[in-house]
Amino acid sequence: MSTPSPRPSYAAVLRAPHALRAFTAALVGRLSYGTVSLALMLSLTRSTGSYAMAGTLMALFGATSVFLSPYRAALVDRHGPRRALLPMALLYATLLGALAAACWRPGAHPAVLAGTAALAGACTPPLGPTMRAVWAELLPDRAMVQRAYSLDGVAEELLFVSGPLLVGVVVGVAPPAVGVALSALLVAVGTLVFATSPAAGALRPAGRAKDGTPAAGRAGTGQGRALLQPVVVAAGVGVSVSAVDLLAVAFAGQHGHGDGTVAWVLAALSAGSAVGGLLNGAVTWRSSARARLPFLAAGLGLCLAAAGLAPGVGMLVAAVTCAGLFVAPALTTAYLIADESAEPGFRTRAGAWCNTAVNAGMSAGAAAVGLLVERLPLPVCFALCGAVAVAAALVPGRRRGATGERPGLLSRRPGGSRPSPSRPSPSPSRTSGRP
Repeated sequence: MSTPSPRPSYAAVLRAPHALRAFTAALVGRLSYGTVSLALMLSLTRSTGSYAMAGTLMALFGATSVFLSPYRAALVDRHGPRRALLPMALLYATLLGALAAACWRPGAHPAVLAGTAALAGACTPPLGPTMRAVWAELLPDRAMVQRAYSLDGVAEELLFVSGPLLVGVVVGVAPPAVGVALSALLVAVGTLVFATSPAAGALRPAGRAKDGTPAAGRAGTGQGRALLQPVVVAAGVGVSVSAVDLLAVAFAGQHGHGDGTVAWVLAALSAGSAVGGLLNGAVTWRSSARARLPFLAAGLGLCLAAAGLAPGVGMLVAAVTCAGLFVAPALTTAYLIADESAEPGFRTRAGAWCNTAVNAGMSAGAAAVGLLVERLPLPVCFALCGAVAVAAALVPGRRRGATGERPGLLSRRPGGSRPSPSRPSPSPSRTSGRP
């Protein structure tokens, strides 16, 4: 009788060859995304003297960063992390340095700031999607990949909580532009160490098919349909989660509480997400990722709808904590499905589409709730935001092939050997992008 393979642990994931160096370096680079938005907003506000102008410039920076993400990921798929990420990171860090210099003293021309901010956003290196692609390439079976994605998601959540705190420390002793310069340094150093690591080197550029067609450009309509479910759910999660920020502010105002209450609510959401992500990675699921994803999205939506009925802050914190339990698992599962659906040479882009969907959903959710909260009762606003996640859960999961997995994936079992088919390829505060 064969002995069953032991359940993989988080320590086992980090003990994979060269994984710890790559993951640590990627986290250093991604910490820049947790610091840059607040530091840049403060710098632009001080430089222009206008909240409206600073907001417009931040919108330009965020738009080019979010919506060009799949195209930057395509460069990683086509040329590999070393040839694609290093030039991006160098340009991004240089442009952030230019913004820091321009904002050091008031009076910079808005057109200069706008052009530099837009170009900087366009060069943002997709460290998150690339690191997830590296995990999927590096680890021998899907159980370990699930554990790695959960660890990655929880770590990212912590980065976007600690990043603004770090900026708060910096601006206490120096101008906000120093925070922008720090963001440039973090992304340059982190990307350099990550892209030159042996683990990143395992993510090879897409080759060419026998007919000469670049593999990275051959994703068909079947893959598009397979990605529909995770992308829509990721967008729904983004809408719902971003809504909590403003809804918490409105709830505190209606119940006579100060801004400290809002901080507790948002902390509860982050804590719930971190706990949920760790639990999701620890469980050996019998159901497929596509079967789990609708339940996770629906759970998030129902908890948010229930939060609107909370009679006081204590119940609101409890309900939001329960909602958070579904956030990281839903996003992790969406990333897993995207990776399983990826055609050869499309792995980084598949994850980047989910990433883009989350960020676009966050932007749309923040804008929509800002309009709704002044026109509708607060419980109705909570219910509508929850309904978005529930509606996303209704999108049917369509597999790319008969098994819904990439060729060769079925032979990657816990404890089994890795096949060698062609190598195919998951946000500052919640209202900004998570490259």
